[in-house]
Amino acid sequence: MNNANQMNWQEFKNILVENQEKSLQFKYDEGQLVEPSFHITEIKHAPIVSVDCGGVMNSWTEVIVQLWEPSGSESASAMKVSKALSIINLVEKTLPLNPLGIVKIEFGNSKFDTRQMFPSDFSVEGGLFTVNLTADVTQCKAIGRGGSCGTPEKSTSSEPEELILLESGGNEEQCCTPGGGCC
Repeated sequence: MNNANQMNWQEFKNILVENQEKSLQFKYDEGQLVEPSFHITEIKHAPIVSVDCGGVMNSWTEVIVQLWEPSGSESASAMKVSKALSIINLVEKTLPLNPLGIVKIEFGNSKFDTRQMFPSDFSVEGGLFTVNLTADVTQCKAIGRGGSCGTPEKSTSSEPEELILLESGGNEEQCCTPGGGCC
């Protein structure tokens, strides 16, 4: 993974500890905050192993904090950062979380499709501590390393590549078998 907005789990927790007496809120879009009655429903520890389009194996760990808005507003004020830290401590008693894992916040509601976002920056205003979220983006690791995207180099041959077209011909009872073609 290589995203400028990434923060590791230990850094994230340290920032929470520094602001534990404040009320916690999350800003997921311009002018859009998660409802104050949100819950932290789970924290996921996700080891990721992938092979990119250039054929290179990559691995990293993500720590994903899932937020949920109840259907009815249960509280007019957001939970304290200290309450979020108590949930984190409870989770870490059972599930050790990688301190270098990349933090993502997972959230969605009826106006915003569920997605995982990075905590990009933080703001403090009065008694409110706001975690500003930025969308994750796709990337091509092979191109980022100066390679190609797993596609073969352009052919120098003047021979046209063979193109095979299969047509159904509208025969509803057409039969095909593996290795045997269609009859």
